[in-house]
Amino acid sequence: MKSNIIIGLKIAAVVLATLAIFYQDLAIIVNDALQSEYMSYILAVPFIFAYLLYRKRKMLRAAIAETKREPDATRYLPLIAGIFLAATAILLYWQGSYTFTPLEYHMIALPIFAASLILIFFNAQTLRQSVFAVAFLFLLTPPPLEILYGLGSALSTTTSQNSYTLVRLFQIPATLTSASGTPVIQITGAGSTTMSFGVDIACSGIYSLIAFIVFALFTAYIIRDKPWKKLILFLIGFLLIYTINIARITTILLIGYQFGEQTALQLFHLLGGWILIFTGTIILLTFGEKTLHAQIFSKSTEKCPGCNPKPEKNQYSCTSCGRILRSAAINFRKSDIAKIAAVAVVVVLLVSIQVPVFALTNGPAELLIQTPKGEQGNTQILPQIPGYNLSYVYRDTNFEQQYGDDAALVYAYSPTDASKEMVWVAIQVAQSQSSEHGWKVCLQTWPISQGYQPSVTQLDLRDVQTQANPPITARYFAFQYHSTNQTQVVLYWYETSTFTANGTSQQKSVQISLITYPQSPQEVTTAEDQLLPFATAINNYWEPIKTWTPIALSLSQQSLPLAAATSIPIPIIALLYLLRKRNERKANSRAYTKLSQPAKDIIDIVSETEKKTALTLDKIADTYQKTTNQTISKDQLMQKLAELEKIGIIKSHIKNKQDEPTLTWKTQI
Repeated sequence: MKSNIIIGLKIAAVVLATLAIFYQDLAIIVNDALQSEYMSYILAVPFIFAYLLYRKRKMLRAAIAETKREPDATRYLPLIAGIFLAATAILLYWQGSYTFTPLEYHMIALPIFAASLILIFFNAQTLRQSVFAVAFLFLLTPPPLEILYGLGSALSTTTSQNSYTLVRLFQIPATLTSASGTPVIQITGAGSTTMSFGVDIACSGIYSLIAFIVFALFTAYIIRDKPWKKLILFLIGFLLIYTINIARITTILLIGYQFGEQTALQLFHLLGGWILIFTGTIILLTFGEKTLHAQIFSKSTEKCPGCNPKPEKNQYSCTSCGRILRSAAINFRKSDIAKIAAVAVVVVLLVSIQVPVFALTNGPAELLIQTPKGEQGNTQILPQIPGYNLSYVYRDTNFEQQYGDDAALVYAYSPTDASKEMVWVAIQVAQSQSSEHGWKVCLQTWPISQGYQPSVTQLDLRDVQTQANPPITARYFAFQYHSTNQTQVVLYWYETSTFTANGTSQQKSVQISLITYPQSPQEVTTAEDQLLPFATAINNYWEPIKTWTPIALSLSQQSLPLAAATSIPIPIIALLYLLRKRNERKANSRAYTKLSQPAKDIIDIVSETEKKTALTLDKIADTYQKTTNQTISKDQLMQKLAELEKIGIIKSHIKNKQDEPTLTWKTQI
């Protein structure tokens, strides 16, 4: 009970420290996952992570106890490595806060920070046993839209072709065409009615594929079998979800042919992505267990006759199979108190200077107001700028419906000086940042994914800081349309703002875009000078709620070289650890020559047998009797092994056998 309390306190320190630093990011990720279909798989990651740790609980418990068995020369190396790794993660976090894509940086830093705390509070063996679960947290980072659209385009093309071929096999009149780059299958139903089914990126199965990769990876990992079976199961998962999606589209087409378009569309929404994932996971598990004979959730049927269900107080492991029967006691040290206190102080300091993921501002007024002409965008949400007249232009309702935005408003700053260019302002307000696609994605990535050539040629693309404190980084994107040769420059950034709607305050994600049209590509560089004052004026007008402290600004600005400096010692520490172990083995080899012959016999037996199988006390005793023709009691053998372990020539080792810790022995020469 005492050991469990100590372990619980350390685990609580790891969890609470991670949540305290990454709470804002996790809240945004969860909100985006609830709002966006392609990010919905993220909701399953925490549950899978918890199960992975639960499944490893016995191995983790045994690994935690390994700390007290480390020699003094190497005992503190994991702690030192953990400190440097934690510093690298925190600096990476602050580096991300100073960029255009802070959320991605932060979520990459999260598993690194969690791994560092495991090293600080536990040991390297504990991290080794939990490394897959910790690495699973990298899946909290949303996939780049460029990759998503590219894969979705290829899948939509092949899916539509295969579904069309299957429909034709049923002798249903159908044609395969294309509309705006999206494959369209047209079928002629009863009464000569023509129905068109577009297989776009959402229908291609890419969203289901991303989520299913997570489950296939999880399934392949948890099976208790050979690595080649794990690999086969994972690869089959890709083909399986693709095949199921083709079957879904084909079934919908057949139902549309028999019962009409409305029934088919209702079935399409019913057979959504999570139904595909659930079906695919069940089939994959069944295939793995029935065909590959892989042990997934069932434990090994092998029973050890030597295992005592009620072990004696001094019996640590089974002498026959090596299974750990009693957990080793763990004492609470003064160093543990110091670690918890130090981490708590660091976390409190970091939280006190922590800044919002996106600039947090007060929305200056209601977005929409009632006028004699109807509901219109409120011009008071933007500042008046000398030399320009501000006017509301229109509301893009089509864009709102397509991307799920709450509002997409366009304004114009008309210059009083005819020599100056007009500046357009596009404001997108949504529940989550995932609904607001960047300009490059819309104009270049998406057309390529649909089989089209981009409609624009990129002239310039870089990040520009539009405000010093709080720092706001915008993306400067200049391009030229192929059809008209018109040049356009866009400066856009993201914020989180509080708006008033129906008398209540609501926090929303906002994308603000400043747009201008230079006369020629040569004027692209001067357009930046024109747009930056507008960006600064808007940022100031939107009243930042929280500014950065000088230390926060300094950390962000210098975080990249500092992160490089803190990451360099980590491989050096690993190298020192390996060199230390090598020197110990050489010293053990010299000490071996000075030992008595019975001791040498035991070492030779362990050295030869460990190459073939995992050594247990019974196996060592049997091999000793066959080799020397002498019998030795288990108590005598255990005493000799303990003496050799004190010298360092032989070491007891915890081995993973189907997530059950077993005690084995190996030489250190």
